Amino acid sequence: MHKDVERVLISEEELKAKVAELGKQISEDYRGKPLLLVCILKGSVVFMSDLMRAIDIDCKIDFMSMSSYYSGTKSSGQVRIVLDLNKPVQDYDLLIVEDILDSGITLSYIKELLLPRKPRSIKICTLLDKPERRVADIKADYSGFSIPDEFVIGYGLDYDEKYRNLPYVGVIKPEAVKNN
Repeated sequence: MHKDVERVLISEEELKAKVAELGKQISEDYRGKPLLLVCILKGSVVFMSDLMRAIDIDCKIDFMSMSSYYSGTKSSGQVRIVLDLNKPVQDYDLLIVEDILDSGITLSYIKELLLPRKPRSIKICTLLDKPERRVADIKADYSGFSIPDEFVIGYGLDYDEKYRNLPYVGVIKPEAVKNN
């Protein structure tokens, strides 16, 4: 699996430090508020697991699963719901936890889907931000790292359901994509 990584973009140590920093900021911002963390599966599960342990206030969690890739390295541009939330969100401050903010189409769709459910607020926390790929008018309220327009794997991010368990974020080798 490591042989398919062209280079490490963000090390395990950098990830740990950034998650701790984000957790501290989120804890300060939401102290005394009814926080519901919404993990966007599957890519965000590793980030969410670490982030929620870095948050030192009461919070609840729930999960959504959306798809816009359908196996490959480019978004299809169409979003479909694979799994919706189990909890009603009314009267909660929602923090959508996402692995990567790329085109913004998926996160825009999620926000529009959740707004009519009357949460107190909706904010976005993303581990990675690719601003040069943005199509939708959306920004993260909490962002870990701004990265270049390269296909990345590891720390929950995948290519064809592989590489999620890498402890760092790396750029996949072009030949690894072609061979799959």
